Amino acid sequence: MSHLNILLVVLALAITGALSELCHPQDKQTLLQIKKELGNPDSLSSWIPTNDCCKDNWEAISCGTEADSYRVYALVLKDLNLPKPYPIPPSIGNLPYLKFLSISFTQNIGIIPNIVGPIPPTITKLTMLRQLTITNTNISGHIPYFLSQIKTLDSIDLSYNKLSGYLPTWLPSLPNLISINLDSNRFSGPIPDSFGSFRKGFWLLSLAKNRLTGKIPATFAKLDGDIVDLSMNKLDGDASLLFGPRKYTMKIFLQYNMFAFDFGKLEFPKTLVMLDVSHNRIYGTLPKGLATLKNLVSLDVSYNNLCGKIPQGGNMKFFTEYVYAHNKCLCGSPLPSCKHF
Repeated sequence: MSHLNILLVVLALAITGALSELCHPQDKQTLLQIKKELGNPDSLSSWIPTNDCCKDNWEAISCGTEADSYRVYALVLKDLNLPKPYPIPPSIGNLPYLKFLSISFTQNIGIIPNIVGPIPPTITKLTMLRQLTITNTNISGHIPYFLSQIKTLDSIDLSYNKLSGYLPTWLPSLPNLISINLDSNRFSGPIPDSFGSFRKGFWLLSLAKNRLTGKIPATFAKLDGDIVDLSMNKLDGDASLLFGPRKYTMKIFLQYNMFAFDFGKLEFPKTLVMLDVSHNRIYGTLPKGLATLKNLVSLDVSYNNLCGKIPQGGNMKFFTEYVYAHNKCLCGSPLPSCKHF
């Protein structure tokens, strides 16, 4: 075979290989750039330029089907063992079909969460992004206003970081948002009034372990998420507007705040499964309605100023004395019997 024929065969094989590759060249180039911007960590060793990012099982990515031209739609960067601190790669914004972005570290496994700095503005180029998860990293700064441009977002999880500043009033304006988790950051100031106006179908509002102060906005009377967690802040005043027989809330966590209101006047959602109001300044009696909650499996009213007889019946029989401890004068099973009530 002549040298020319050999050259033509090699060229044909190269073209055939390129045409058979599923990974879109733009996505592949972007992923390799992301790897470079992260210091080429060992955990992304499967990202080899000569391999196909879609059919050769590159770690941390998922590609669409043929109908989606095999574009990368999910990037899940977990427990990257980075050689030194790096910011979130700006090149992430060059994955136009990305719907799911997750950057996270698992606590207590010996890997330093070496993702630092602010959320990059290039993320606004992800116009199809639905879920944004950045958890247990060292990112800092405010939640940037430019995230309000990503109208497709339905879930934001920025928990366990070093974010600070006030909670952004614009969050409820995202038309598809149904879940927001901002646990364990350094947010301060009041909860915005707008947080009572999340869209119908909103199911998670978690603001625990921050530095929030002030009262719960009156607009929260309309809030009807499945899970509401305001625990471990410095909130005060009346939290009774979170409750009500017409709501469908399943889990309410208010522990370790300074709430003070008459617990005896509450009416509960029939859907309530878990309720923790411990370590507050709540007073009054325990409503008899607690005994009618068929789904209630977890209760804690300890360390308050409650008084009177503990309601009997229903699931109340499953709760130990510890859930009632350190109150003013609660009595009845499982505590000592009542003498004055």
